Amino acid sequence: MLEIRCDGTPYEIGLKHGKAAKERIERSIQFYGQLFQESCSMSWAEVLQEASIYVEPLKKIAPRYLTEIEGIADGANIPFLDILALNVRSEITFGLFTDKSRGLTDVPSDGCTSLGWLTESTSFLCQNWDWRVEQGQNLVVCYISQPDRDIPDIAMVTEAGIIGKIGFNSKGVGCCLNAIRCRGLDRTKLPIHFALRTALESRSREEAVALIKSFGVAGGGHILVGDLTGSTGLECTNLWVKELAMDKEGRVCHTNHLVLDKSDIDEPPWLMDSPIRLERIRELTSNLEEYTVDTMFELFKDTKGHPTSINRKQEGDNKPETLFSIIMDLTRNYAQVTFGRPTKYSERIMLVL
Repeated sequence: MLEIRCDGTPYEIGLKHGKAAKERIERSIQFYGQLFQESCSMSWAEVLQEASIYVEPLKKIAPRYLTEIEGIADGANIPFLDILALNVRSEITFGLFTDKSRGLTDVPSDGCTSLGWLTESTSFLCQNWDWRVEQGQNLVVCYISQPDRDIPDIAMVTEAGIIGKIGFNSKGVGCCLNAIRCRGLDRTKLPIHFALRTALESRSREEAVALIKSFGVAGGGHILVGDLTGSTGLECTNLWVKELAMDKEGRVCHTNHLVLDKSDIDEPPWLMDSPIRLERIRELTSNLEEYTVDTMFELFKDTKGHPTSINRKQEGDNKPETLFSIIMDLTRNYAQVTFGRPTKYSERIMLVL
């Protein structure tokens, strides 16, 4: 697995990321170019036009992140809008499917399962990240440090070129992501990968929740934020960000559909297995007797409902597969990451800050 260590100003961070990950970024652009055509009937020229709409709003609410994207673009010798398009890929894939004039065909493309759990001794944040197998080769582990700013150091697993994803920081704040597909975009708000980066730069769960709610999120998604005091789910749409609190067992479980009141949101049926996986992760955690990183990892090996199980497999009509699993111990501030399906992973690393 490619590991990238970046420190300095936002531009320098982006520059180092771009240089180190150039080949993977180019492959990511090729991958998403094909996916956008498949899921949204958009040419790459149309994708770049869509990405350009976000520039002016982001200059007002997240200028440092645009500077970092400029650095990635320069470091990889790739146009700026191509990199920005990667960073708004969720808004395109899961928001622009609504444009019926494009003659869209329905293309399921996700399947992640996430869990935040505050036990008697430990605050865990975990998930399987499920996506198309082709994109697995373009994952990177990125460490970010900005010593001249009062911002925590970050360790995250991301797709090359994307500035915010799944991981934790030196203050013990972590985040996970579930895709949600619902109609509507508000391009004046934070794209969801920018919201993830905002969480990763926060000093506490409380601060992360407040910041994301104040900025708002451009489209659908679920961000699971945690620290040593527990976890909060943030169900996001273009209209609102709502909090999903821990249950009486200290858990927040989530998959790929809205579970809070969505009476003002149009969420067409998508992944029929999402409610099944949600019920399954709740069932598995109800029977656990020991709480360690290893026992958490065992939960994500579950194959009930194969191939669209928590441990997902690309098979038949099911296109996504589990590409990595992450178990974060936010009490002790480290994470275990395995690449590939958890029952047959190719590599295991530890993230420590």
